[in-house]
Amino acid sequence: MSPDGMPSTDFTDLTALFLNCTLKPSPEPSNTSALMADSIAIMRANGVVVEEVRAVDHHIAPGVQPDMRQAGFPDDGWPALWDRVRAADILVLGSPIWLGEKSSICTQVVERLYAHSSQTNDAGQYVFYNKVAGSVVTGNEDGYKHVGMNLTYSLQHIGYTVPPQSSAGWVGDAGPGPSYADDGSGGPDSDFTQQTLTFMTWNLMHMAALLKRSGGIPAHGTSTTAWQDGERFDHPRG
Repeated sequence: MSPDGMPSTDFTDLTALFLNCTLKPSPEPSNTSALMADSIAIMRANGVVVEEVRAVDHHIAPGVQPDMRQAGFPDDGWPALWDRVRAADILVLGSPIWLGEKSSICTQVVERLYAHSSQTNDAGQYVFYNKVAGSVVTGNEDGYKHVGMNLTYSLQHIGYTVPPQSSAGWVGDAGPGPSYADDGSGGPDSDFTQQTLTFMTWNLMHMAALLKRSGGIPAHGTSTTAWQDGERFDHPRG
């Protein structure tokens, strides 16, 4: 809390990674990046250290192991990227919509995140505990809520905390037409889109700060290490 009793808006102890799953390698323009930019600006204005990365630039191998070089792939860009994912208090996955679904790159990223779901933090909880996540989605077809639902479910399933209203997006008219960053698209001027993006950003910052400054979710009842050691946390058939 600030001295006047209001919630603190100093988030200088937080870090965020915006992982853009566009199919376009840098420096090609990305509509998903354009929508992410306003969320990034809000976070940086409040002291969050933010990094934006395009997954497609990192030659990520397919698979569900932490390092697919151990499974026969000659190269895998994920292990180096994983260090940045693990260090971030906030993860925002961004994806375009193709055929009503998240991009193939985004599916690949979710699979690689899942590869770490058996790892634990210092409290014996799954490694994604006490971190928060959200999603940003763009497209020229229906489906942003469907994609957001899929992403936020996947992220909470592996241990991320998903705060209220943690997904934002914009879609144009069904079929061919201007994309978010194109002149005349209406996206940057959409009050609904910009309000939703703003609320998502603040929810992510507030929740990340609450978790970090309170010591996180208690390990009692949530420690996979303790469970493996025989602790049953009052389960009636323990």
